[in-house]
Amino acid sequence: MKKDYYAILGVARDASEEEIKKSYRKLAHQYHPDKSGGDERKFKEINEAYQILSNKEKRTQYDRFGQVFSAGGGPAYGGGDFSGFGGFGQEGFKWNVNSEDFGDFGDIFETIFSQFGGKRGPTYTRGSDVEAIQEISLEDAFFGVKQKLRYKTHIFCDSCKGFGYDKKDGVKECATCRGKGEIREERKTFFGNFSQTRACPECRGQGEVPKKPCNICNGNGRVSGERDFTVEIASGIEDGQIIKVSGMGEVGERGSAPGDLYLTIRVKPHSIFERKKADLFLTKDIRITEALLGKAIKMKDISGDVFSMEVPPGFNLKEKLRIHGRGMPKLGIFGTKGSRGDLYVILNIKTPTSLSAKAKKLLEELDGEM
Repeated sequence: MKKDYYAILGVARDASEEEIKKSYRKLAHQYHPDKSGGDERKFKEINEAYQILSNKEKRTQYDRFGQVFSAGGGPAYGGGDFSGFGGFGQEGFKWNVNSEDFGDFGDIFETIFSQFGGKRGPTYTRGSDVEAIQEISLEDAFFGVKQKLRYKTHIFCDSCKGFGYDKKDGVKECATCRGKGEIREERKTFFGNFSQTRACPECRGQGEVPKKPCNICNGNGRVSGERDFTVEIASGIEDGQIIKVSGMGEVGERGSAPGDLYLTIRVKPHSIFERKKADLFLTKDIRITEALLGKAIKMKDISGDVFSMEVPPGFNLKEKLRIHGRGMPKLGIFGTKGSRGDLYVILNIKTPTSLSAKAKKLLEELDGEM
């Protein structure tokens, strides 16, 4: 019987990614096995539903066919020639996508490929990915910075070192599969009857079960906790960019693969500079005489470097004055630091509140020359 992942998470079939995530977090918190009244079976079912519906490709497959055919989320069956498998004919095989038994294809091919002697591996749940947000200043984005993070997630159980049991107690043969790690089932499809093997639900494909599961993590090998990590944020990073850190998500069950950390960078607004990609913009107050006489105007860029600029003759004060190479670093290939953007200065002419008679006379003479 196929699972209704939407019903498991309690969302509509047209639910948004945010609605799915919100429902998952609420249910996972409610049924977490480490909590009083938690339900390990329900928790795993919720996690399985979220892994499918939170992945666009897997969700598309599930919506079309009622199940996902491959672990990677991509289509399991293309238009290739399957004539190498006996009984399918020399011209390959065309899938009948309208068949009610289409959902059995994944199981059928799992059985076919298992006949070639491949050993079934453990089927413990991979750790979920973790999302986090880190705020940095514009100066941090300019120079690059190392940030220490601490976030809540699943971590290895210290009591059993992530194995789910004390190794001194050892393991015993699984009574359900008799040590094979898999069980055989008969499936009826439109191809006919197939004898099919599945990972043993009791030992998760190991063939062995602990003699004494860890009573701290209930044999899962992981518990709720906090994880510390120092991330290096590259110079020139932009607001909204995401850093992926492989293996720094929640740990998997009993030593299985961990999830990844996705860190979204937020660059805080600056009191002086406005940023657009690698370019910076600022407003500078100057006197009318500084503009007219071409005097050197001292300024400081985002790096703290002090420099001088002059208003060129005939410059339109309504335009922005462009200063090359005084903006933010540009990220090169593989995140390496490249050249810098530009600094655009918006000139704000400050006029005096009062003028002496001498000053007025000089300005009148100047006005006559212009």
